[in-house]
Amino acid sequence: MKYQSQKVALAYFLVAMGLFGIQVLGGLLAGWIYVSPNTLSTVLPFNIIRMIHTNALIVWLLLGFFGAAYYLVPEESEREIWSVKLAYLQLAILVIGTLGAVGSYLVGIHGGREFLEQPLWVKFGILVAAVIFLVNISLTVLAGRKTAITNVLLTGLWLLSLLWIFSFINPDNLSLDKMYWWFIVHLWVEGTWELVMAAILAFLMLKLTGVDREVIEKWLYVIVATAMFSGILGTGHHFYWIGLPSYWQWTGSIFSAFEVVPFFGMMSFAFIMVWKGRRNHPNKAALLWALGSATVAFFGGGVWGFLHTFHGVNFYTHGTQITAAHGHLSFYGAYVAMNLAIITYAMPQLRQRAPYNQVLNMISFWLMTGGMAFMTFVLTFAGTIQTHMQRVVGEAYMDVQDQLGLFYLMRFGAGIAVVLGALLFIYSQLVVRRELIAPASDAMLAEDAV
Repeated sequence: MKYQSQKVALAYFLVAMGLFGIQVLGGLLAGWIYVSPNTLSTVLPFNIIRMIHTNALIVWLLLGFFGAAYYLVPEESEREIWSVKLAYLQLAILVIGTLGAVGSYLVGIHGGREFLEQPLWVKFGILVAAVIFLVNISLTVLAGRKTAITNVLLTGLWLLSLLWIFSFINPDNLSLDKMYWWFIVHLWVEGTWELVMAAILAFLMLKLTGVDREVIEKWLYVIVATAMFSGILGTGHHFYWIGLPSYWQWTGSIFSAFEVVPFFGMMSFAFIMVWKGRRNHPNKAALLWALGSATVAFFGGGVWGFLHTFHGVNFYTHGTQITAAHGHLSFYGAYVAMNLAIITYAMPQLRQRAPYNQVLNMISFWLMTGGMAFMTFVLTFAGTIQTHMQRVVGEAYMDVQDQLGLFYLMRFGAGIAVVLGALLFIYSQLVVRRELIAPASDAMLAEDAV
């Protein structure tokens, strides 16, 4: 750790991992309810469990992004964070808002809009925290060295914070409401978050492979250009059936088909940088997570998204388990795994130790990735059957659900693997034990801090 203010990232990563554990356990419980629908139905209804599962996902990923920024920006800018106190204040606001949102959900108080169920005061708290972050991190960058990594990272974080303003707009017209809703949900995960992911990936490749910064920055700008070109108008694939003009069917189909390009670019970028790299970095687990993130993101966001992005196909498949398969694999690959990659890289330095627990960490990678892959295949098959029986044959929704019980049971089994992997990852980061991989030399650690 080169700058003392980077220690702020440790607090963000710890809270993020705590919420990560809650999120996967909530998802496992929701998966069991698909198998046994009356579980906790009078105490903790499914819709509340799902809110906690999805909201915890969003919040812990954002905390991971913020922690990553507080860790890498000082190294890129070659200066301390502008205000450490503001960074901790921002974290406190986010934690209080998260607890307040969960408490509100448990007593039945929520906004009712999927992913945006937070009470109004929580939304304002998130906005205040975002403003604090943007001021703090922007002043840090402006006062120091400017790099492509910080430029892309700041662009993504500024845009995702500004898009949050649409969460306050809730028109009475349902079509208009859904349009604004997708401005947040889509333009976050298939737009601004991709910029954050690309910036973190570039930073990791710079540190882990030793490839020249100029090469990495050229790749980064190409990835960003393709992400914004395809992602903005690609929002149209959500406008097909919500009452907006029919030209969105062709606009959405064409541009969303190109969304596979930036994901393929990130995967190619990661593997080529490792191939070209001249550094045998001791943190093998971080490299595994970085490569795994880029690869799974390509399949989840690119391939599985492409499977049902054209409006002629989407007419039959939207809202089925095919959508769930795409959502789970893409979120895990693009954002969950990338957050775990930067945590894996940064934690040894934040705790001032050589890379540790790498074997357990890498086992957790294969448990989570294997479980998520199996879950995706199971949900894809279930969604294919559901599409035919419900949308083609015309059987009733609940009758079709009764026929998918075996798939939901297998999905629950996959969820157990994911939860075990997640808990093992958290253990590997928090509990220091004797390492099974040779620690880094002093020279390597010194080189890593450059």
